[in-house]
Amino acid sequence: MVLFFVVFFIVYSAANYYIFIHGWQAIAHFPFLKPFYITIFLFAASAYIISKIIGANIPDTLYDILLWSGSFWFAFMLYFFLFIILIDITRLFNHFFNIYPAFISANYSLAKFVAFLTAIIIIIGFINTKNIKINYAEIDIPKKSSNMNGLNLVLVADFHMTPINNSNLLKKIVEKINTLNADIVLMPGDVLDDNINILRRRNIGKSLSKIKSKYGVFISNGNHEFINGVEEMDKYLEEMKLNVLRDSSILINKSFYVVGREDRSKINFTGNQRKSLKEILTNVNRDYAIILLDHNPSGLEEIANENIELQLSGHTHNGQLFPLNFITKWIYEISWGNLKKGQTQFYVTCGVGTWGPPVRLGSDSEIVNIKIRFVE
Repeated sequence: MVLFFVVFFIVYSAANYYIFIHGWQAIAHFPFLKPFYITIFLFAASAYIISKIIGANIPDTLYDILLWSGSFWFAFMLYFFLFIILIDITRLFNHFFNIYPAFISANYSLAKFVAFLTAIIIIIGFINTKNIKINYAEIDIPKKSSNMNGLNLVLVADFHMTPINNSNLLKKIVEKINTLNADIVLMPGDVLDDNINILRRRNIGKSLSKIKSKYGVFISNGNHEFINGVEEMDKYLEEMKLNVLRDSSILINKSFYVVGREDRSKINFTGNQRKSLKEILTNVNRDYAIILLDHNPSGLEEIANENIELQLSGHTHNGQLFPLNFITKWIYEISWGNLKKGQTQFYVTCGVGTWGPPVRLGSDSEIVNIKIRFVE
């Protein structure tokens, strides 16, 4: 985990330096802008990191300023970086062929255009996050010993509850979930994503207790529960009458099991491995179908080899920001949607919230209503 943060810091610093130098060159002939540029850039680039270090010990208003500014900077940084690379490649090409108009070589004019275009893109992405879609799927799984013919299941993950993805957003999500009259609501991780003192102080997440379903709400931990202190996160969730499954299982209506796995990042934060799937299934009666919650959709071969009927996951956000969706498709066998591998069905949601910037481009905020048919 230390190595991860070291690599992240190096990459983050290098990307910011690359952007900063190009911006500095763009205002070379406007020296009066330089103090403002340095101040704004340093604030934006460091705000998120500072918010996470001191957030629990500063006033809420100051925390919100740091958190919102730093979160949006991630999106600005991504698109500034991509545009600048494109411009540098274009200028290199133009150096040899001299076929592009003068404004491509005019630093200040081009910088204004890039800043304007990036702002428009991010505004569109911000608006898109507010448009929470309900997507529908139908999945057949073996009936086995179930006394049910069907199940109305709601899958929702990656809320990332913070003062950004706050109580107002959660109220909207809960209202949409409740319109679906779910038999069961399943959440494979990353429900909470901030310091527990901040969440409690501001009652962020409390509306989760208003979710209605016949058999209840069941959650498995994601990597962000571990990042923010899994014991405190789970205690908070359980206070809202939600059921957290930690490498454990529960038989529902004498018809099917819900199994919740700890996220694979557990070892990085606790020093302990999560249980193997074989260990978790030791006391599970395989005469019943199994619905497995595992936040990260990796290692699908292990799941398929155990002939699990259905695994539900999140984590990927389907990239969240274009073109990162191409990267998640490259990393994961399935980044979003449905896949059948052997006898096992997999469904990965792109999530209902956002991590970092409240911006989505190339993916949508979604709640998934899955109609399960238990078939002979």
